Amino acid sequence: MNKRFLIVVDMQNDFIDGSLGTDEARAVVPAVVRRVRDALAAGETVVATLDTHGRDYMKTREGKYLPVPHCIKDTRGWRLSDALEPLLESCEKVEKPSFATMRLPGIIEGLAGNADQIEIELIGLCTDICVVSNALLLKAAFPEANIAVRRNCCAGVTPEKHEAALLTMASCQIDIL
Repeated sequence: MNKRFLIVVDMQNDFIDGSLGTDEARAVVPAVVRRVRDALAAGETVVATLDTHGRDYMKTREGKYLPVPHCIKDTRGWRLSDALEPLLESCEKVEKPSFATMRLPGIIEGLAGNADQIEIELIGLCTDICVVSNALLLKAAFPEANIAVRRNCCAGVTPEKHEAALLTMASCQIDIL
């Protein structure tokens, strides 16, 4: 029995139209909404990650390298896009203090139950930071799983970094859809 997972990475306001928002991120929202709707209709298990920082973000290592406060817990910027929030309301969510979370493989294992094979697809923001980090983490945790990233449902910090991240993931045997 196969179990399919859709991982929605950091589709939060600060990455879309907030402090780190981009035109490219805003442009992928409709495609992400369609993909989430399709996944839910097909009975796939949807898990959303939330980049989550405290008010002390600027004192953290990440804050020193990226000195732009973002995804501060319980702010508008931390919340999921208004277009996605109702769709993801009953889905599993995992907060992560950095680019990826070591908790994600355990969540997937727990939700997979007795599945013989799992398939994992990732979509979201940003391709070159959090999507690639979580994709590589999942590839290491599940080396025999079919893992894919859907190109038109992701956006990078820049279009060039988006393409570079897709090439990196393809080199690591992650399918690019």
